[in-house]
Order: sequence, then C-alpha cells, then structure tokens
Amino acid sequence: MPLYEHVLIARQDLSTAQAEGLIEHFTAVISDNGGKVVASEYWGVKTMAYKINKNRKGHYAFLRTDAPAAAVQEMERLARLHDDMMRVLSIKVEKHEDGPSVQMQKRDERGDRDGAPRGDRGDRGGFDRRERR
Repeated sequence: MPLYEHVLIARQDLSTAQAEGLIEHFTAVISDNGGKVVASEYWGVKTMAYKINKNRKGHYAFLRTDAPAAAVQEMERLARLHDDMMRVLSIKVEKHEDGPSVQMQKRDERGDRDGAPRGDRGDRGGFDRRERR
C-alpha cells in the first residue's frame, strides 16, 4: 500500500483532549477503510503564518499512514466536513523516516542557531550620524 504523511490543523479554541480525540477519530477512519496508522504525533498549539477562518493559532497533528488511496480520500472528505478541522495536508512519500518528525526534534539538534556571530554592521550603506553636522 502507498505511504502517506498527513498534517491536520484543528481550531485553537479546542482543548488538548478534544484535539487528541480528533486524531483518534481520523486514525479510526483510516483503519476502518483498510489502512494502518504507523505513527501519530500531537505537535500542540502553534501560531500560523496567516489567519484561517479568523483563527491565528491551531492545534497541529502529524500522521504517518500506510493506506490505500480510498482511505485517504475518505479521511480528507470527513475532515473537510468536520467543523473543528481547518486544514488537512496529505503527501504521498516513498518511505517513512525513522524517529520523531523534524517538528518534534529539539531546535539545537536541527542546527538552526549555531551561535555564529552576526557580523559587523558598520559597513552598511546607511548614513552616519557623525556626518550630519
């Protein structure tokens, strides 16, 4: 069966228990239609880049599935109909990565900030206050 990765975004005013209940609901939809959920992660409430349905934040969840296309289509259809779901993104992948997703790894392990200096800012082309006299 094909392998998929899904990111689900639920409304921000849900409780954590309700958001995790939605993950279990969509996991059951996948398994009822002949698929299998390999892994699931709850990423928590995160700020979005832009507002969706007047919401600035949302509960994020990540699913790795091994499911037929019909099961994925049914899950996406039910997510679009569900009032608490704002977005669903499904991507077909060649293989699942081992371990936690990048979002769950610590920021230091990803190497985003290695402590390198930002450089000298004196050589920018802006005006200098000393020259204004």
